Parts: sequence; C-alpha cells; structure tokens
Amino acid sequence: MALLMDKTALETVLARDFGDLARLFAFDAVSEDALTLRLTPEAGHIRSGGTVSGPTMFLLADVAFFFAILSQAGDVAMAATTNAHIDFLRKPAADQPLLGEARVLKLGRTLSTGSVTIRNPGSDRVLAQAQMTFAMPPKEHAM
Repeated sequence: MALLMDKTALETVLARDFGDLARLFAFDAVSEDALTLRLTPEAGHIRSGGTVSGPTMFLLADVAFFFAILSQAGDVAMAATTNAHIDFLRKPAADQPLLGEARVLKLGRTLSTGSVTIRNPGSDRVLAQAQMTFAMPPKEHAM
C-alpha cells in the first residue's frame, strides 16, 4: 500500500498530538512495508534489575502501530486500540533505546490489525512481540 504520510508528516502529528510524551520517540524508518519507531527510556521507565518496564514496551508497541496506520490511512482522528496482545520474550537492557517495527497486516474500514516487533538497535534478538487491533474512525472524523 502506498504511503499517505511520510516521516515529516508523522513527526508533525507526534509533536501536535502527543504533548510531553513526544520527547520519548523518534522515527527511524517509514516505508510502505513497515514503520520503525525509537523509544529512548528515561529513569521512570527502568525497573529494578536494570530492565525497561513492560508498560514502557507496551507504550512503544501502541504508539508505533498507531503511526503505522497513519502512514497508510492518512491523518485520521480517533483511531483507537481495541485489542492488544504482547509477549515479553527477553529482558531489554536499560541503557539502550528500543525499536518498535510496526507492520499493518490489514487496513480495514472499521478495524485495522498488525504486529509490532521490539528490539534493541543493532540486534536481531526480539525482546517483545505485539499483535494490535485498532478501531478506525468513520470517514467524517478524518483530519
């Protein structure tokens, strides 16, 4: 599917709609096949034992999939998570960013589904794998 929003357009939405959370994220890659979002953890995201918390990894999966949808559907308002499943497979290092590679498997009129694979930069080891479903807003709510 062709991209309706490129990296620059997505960065605009991130700054406009995500407030203070926007500082955590950067787009590493945006293509027709996948979107890779970088999350740089802060002190509040680190758990004892020197690992990034599960909720922080889920945040990355949720936001990465949201932007993967926008890249293909355009600047839609009110796209919302309706179902999510995440498997935490390995302990992430607390001193490294996380990369969430999001793929839209089906961009539907009412529901969109896909997956997000979370890794550290430069590693092929999967830290977490998420399956996501988002409700798509009616066309009259498109931005």
